[in-house]
Amino acid sequence: MSPHAYLLFVAASIVLVLVPGPDMAYMLTRTLAQGRRAGVMAALGINAGAYVHLAAAVAGLSALLLASATAFLVVKWAGAAYLVYLGVRALFSRTATSELAGGELRGRSLRAVFWQGFWSDVLNPKVAVFYVALLPQFIEPAAGHPTAQLILLGVTSNVLAILINLVLVVLAARLTAGLRRNAGVALWLQRAMGVLFVGLGLRLAAEKA
Repeated sequence: MSPHAYLLFVAASIVLVLVPGPDMAYMLTRTLAQGRRAGVMAALGINAGAYVHLAAAVAGLSALLLASATAFLVVKWAGAAYLVYLGVRALFSRTATSELAGGELRGRSLRAVFWQGFWSDVLNPKVAVFYVALLPQFIEPAAGHPTAQLILLGVTSNVLAILINLVLVVLAARLTAGLRRNAGVALWLQRAMGVLFVGLGLRLAAEKA
């Protein structure tokens, strides 16, 4: 994998982590209601769930790579189409994707917070589709070892996610207040995600078979 492709993936992962969504809402709500330790446990649970999706994506995509180059190409093009669809949807949406819930959460152990974050991520089919759609866009067959490339990309994304989420937990109160007062911040991030997804899809479409 070329350094350019890897750095592009790192940039894409950072933007995607920063876009507010259900996982961030859960993590920040836990932090506000129960403190920093609860927020950290929620972040760790969500991140653990992401590795389940990564393992499933690597197993499935690796099998396709070994069995049929044509089948993998079909998956790659389907993923590109899905990314363009998400990008266009984000660009033309008039509302931000974040709806951070208020209210207090009581009587929850830190262990329960971890497992709720874990299962919330594991049982989200959109996360699974995201891995299958995004990771193949950065695989370079000429570089060899496609499975190793998939693992590298997935681990990179998850490491970036946990680092960013832990920072957000520390700043949760201020960040949440900011998002509530200024929906334009969340909307700007959503627009950035839309441009990114459309660009990735078009980049694949412009490549020669």
